[in-house]
Amino acid sequence: MSLTEKVALVTGGAQGIGRAVVQSLLQSSAKVAVVDLNKTCGEECKVQLDAEFGEGSSTFISCDVSDGDALRDAFQRTVDTFGRLDIVINNAGINNEKNWEKTIQVNLTSVIKGTYLALEHMSKEYGKEGGIIINVSSMAAFLHSPHQPVYTATKHGVMGFTRAMADASSQGNYGVRINVLCPGFVDTPLLHSVEDENNMGKLVKFKDEFKDSMRKFGVLQPSLIAEGMMMLILDSNLNGAVMKITCSKGIHFHTYEPMSA
Repeated sequence: MSLTEKVALVTGGAQGIGRAVVQSLLQSSAKVAVVDLNKTCGEECKVQLDAEFGEGSSTFISCDVSDGDALRDAFQRTVDTFGRLDIVINNAGINNEKNWEKTIQVNLTSVIKGTYLALEHMSKEYGKEGGIIINVSSMAAFLHSPHQPVYTATKHGVMGFTRAMADASSQGNYGVRINVLCPGFVDTPLLHSVEDENNMGKLVKFKDEFKDSMRKFGVLQPSLIAEGMMMLILDSNLNGAVMKITCSKGIHFHTYEPMSA
């Protein structure tokens, strides 16, 4: 499928994985709304994108995704700016075990809200043309760590929610494909937050074990995650897919054994 004139919204889009995905989408001739809490980083990103892809190809919207009204407004502003919405990447995430309620709000609640808002703007049940939603989970949905129990819980939640919504979309004929992406350790600002006691609280004592895991499993570059993301966007056969990206196996899919009665 061609992404020319398609419109994408990417949360956490000004840095890390989100920034790499924005770049790939623009290279494929999509229009992109970059949604991010970090206003300075977002405005710098917009200047760079304008220089490379031309003004009008992207817009930056400063937004705390844990604020439901602000997130709704970001979706509406995207549609007001570009006239439509076709692709939503719910990517924003934090790693804060000290303020764990905030971690749930950003990593799970905002993904659920972002999915429902995406459906309002794209689902055939609302008279729209259909579209694609990709929710970003993590290999933490398969491997737990004593260093980040609440982060781990949110990523399990994102995966379960996404798979169930993909079934709802298929059975309800929403015309929206919904997939989930689970990367391993990625070289992003979030990864470097794990040594900060302000983020990790008393669990910071497990940071050496966490760093041992990073050395064992390796650290991915955001560009590879963006490559996987584009596969999920472009392959029209994928709905409810769980994509894993690791250093050892690269881009691959998780398969589930069918439940027996």
